[in-house]
This record gives sequence, structure tokens and C-alpha cells, in this order.
Amino acid sequence: MNEFNEYVRERFSAAGDIVIKSMMGGYLVYLNGKLIGDIGDRELFLKRTPTSDRLLADSELRYPYEGSKTLMHVFDKFENLDLITELLGGMYAELPEKKPKKAK
Repeated sequence: MNEFNEYVRERFSAAGDIVIKSMMGGYLVYLNGKLIGDIGDRELFLKRTPTSDRLLADSELRYPYEGSKTLMHVFDKFENLDLITELLGGMYAELPEKKPKKAK
């Protein structure tokens, strides 16, 4: 895992269990088992939810990778742990549960 990914994991761990998984040239970021965002080119992109739209209203919205159909918030406020815990707590409540794998 690279230095930026480790920094994201460390800062976001204040809100719960953070897992970062490599996926197709980038990384997926999970909070307590729910997908909350992507990391690419040393930038963190968070999913849009009512909470992230409210708390990150001044953040840039961009596509996390070429061909993406989803605009996401570019997050860069890593020093603000109060914001991180409020943001991730709200996002976690608003994002859908992980779908169980189908048995083959």
C-alpha cells in the first residue's frame, strides 16, 4: 500500500474500520464494509450522499477515472477529524448495505 493510501486509512479510521483494496489500477475505500469512495493518482474521491453533498458543498466534483459515470467529491480536508467523523458517519447511514454474494 502506498503512503497516501495509508494516510487516508489512518485519518479515516477515526470513524470506523477502513479497508482499502486495489481494483483495476486504483483503489476502493470501504468503511465498516460499505464502499465509500475511490483513490486514484493520490486523490480521494467520496461518493455523493445527502451528507457528503451538505458537508462538502464547497469541494470539487470530478469523475474518479476515465469512463466513470459518477461524479464524486474530491476530499482534501484530512486535518479536520470532526468533519471526517461527521461526514463518514452520515455517509455510512445513507449508503446501501453490501449485497451478499450469491451461492453458486
